Amino acid sequence: MSNAKKTTTAKKAAPKKAAKKSYVDEVIELVISQNPSEPEFHQAVKEVLNSLRPVVEANEEKFRRDAVLERIVNPERQIKFRVPWVDDNGQVQVNTGYRVQFNSAIGPYKGGIRLHPSVNLGIIKFLGFEQIFKNSLTGLPIGGGKGGSDFDPKGKSDREIMAFCQSFMTELCKYIGADTDVPAGDIGTGAREIGFMFGQYKRIRGVFEGVLTGKGLSYGGSLARTQATGYGLLYMTEEMLKSNGKKLKGKTCAVSGSGNVAIYAIEKAIQLGAKPVTCSDSTGWIYDPEGIDVDLLKEVKEVNRARLTEYAAKRPSAQYHDKAKEGTNQWEIKVDIALPCATQNELNIDDAKKLVANGVMAVCEGANMPTTLEATEYFQKKKVYFVPGKAANAGGVATSALEMSQNSERLSWSFEEVDAKLKGIMVNIFHNLDNAARKYGFDGNYVVGANIAGFEKVVDAMNAQGIV
Repeated sequence: MSNAKKTTTAKKAAPKKAAKKSYVDEVIELVISQNPSEPEFHQAVKEVLNSLRPVVEANEEKFRRDAVLERIVNPERQIKFRVPWVDDNGQVQVNTGYRVQFNSAIGPYKGGIRLHPSVNLGIIKFLGFEQIFKNSLTGLPIGGGKGGSDFDPKGKSDREIMAFCQSFMTELCKYIGADTDVPAGDIGTGAREIGFMFGQYKRIRGVFEGVLTGKGLSYGGSLARTQATGYGLLYMTEEMLKSNGKKLKGKTCAVSGSGNVAIYAIEKAIQLGAKPVTCSDSTGWIYDPEGIDVDLLKEVKEVNRARLTEYAAKRPSAQYHDKAKEGTNQWEIKVDIALPCATQNELNIDDAKKLVANGVMAVCEGANMPTTLEATEYFQKKKVYFVPGKAANAGGVATSALEMSQNSERLSWSFEEVDAKLKGIMVNIFHNLDNAARKYGFDGNYVVGANIAGFEKVVDAMNAQGIV
């Protein structure tokens, strides 16, 4: 007998099946691949969809089958057009105009017009996407949209601004209407620009209707609209603190920006007993340990349209800091509450660490996505109360919707009536997002709560209206 060696064949381990990607991750990858070079839009989609995971996972099969997320991240319509106009030297200038009509499931598209050199399609898409959920949170029947142009109103004469606005509206008027899409103001678009645009719309279309909000009081505007975003921010901040057993009264606040939102956030903070000590513009920032003088700030910014150096020159207690020379910002000051009211991604992780080290207790966003994702997560990790812009700055669009109601009824409400409705809306928004966060086991996570509360209403409407 031969002693043959026994050979043993080891069983090959069966190859592991690759874990199936979650529906949320699939759609995030899809958005990035389909929309290259649009980092702000990617950031907004990631922030929203990541916080919607508990809702999506509970309905994954149905949502995937109905492509709910693909439909919500793709605008219903994107409009891009050229805007030629003639400057004061007789030279023709050409800018690019945009309108992104994102989602009309719960009402006509609603969102501002941003005029700023940084405007591009990705920024308009990020703003329009955020607007879907912000508008849903208000409880009012308005969908999400946004528009704008890379035109810069700074340094332009009134005639040049009129020429641009008339050319811009000549094309935009084909796509908007009181029951279709109702634009409003935003960065660079104030009462002057809205007036020129409204006049051109009326001239071309031959109708006087509530097609724009933020209008002057003499032709259909609403009292309290100018103050609405800043006031609403403080109503939200006060209610959030109260619900957590804290008080706004006596707290110091760092505010960024010096436009409408910042000015009226400062004004309302003072009225509610808080002490705002900073404000900023594109070149520098003010630290005023005695508290910002809101009347002087209004004179400098709304009347004189000047830089904050003028504020410092007239206010002995104020310290002016040049951003370019010093490389500093208002987030270095020791405060209880931070209210970023300037622009997107202005508050980064380094700023967040400084604020936390100085004992900040709450951050409420007055601008659209002013805090980076990394900074937001850091605040949440450190148990800082954090309310995102889609909830905290919804007062502006809420009051725009109230202006639409007044236009439809051919009525004008008093300042007190509008302000009372605004406060009620902001208080309701906080409790809706707080309840949504609790329902899904994210107690105190107001980012998740805001996104879920806004999303659920929109998806219910989308499902009821079929695959459109």
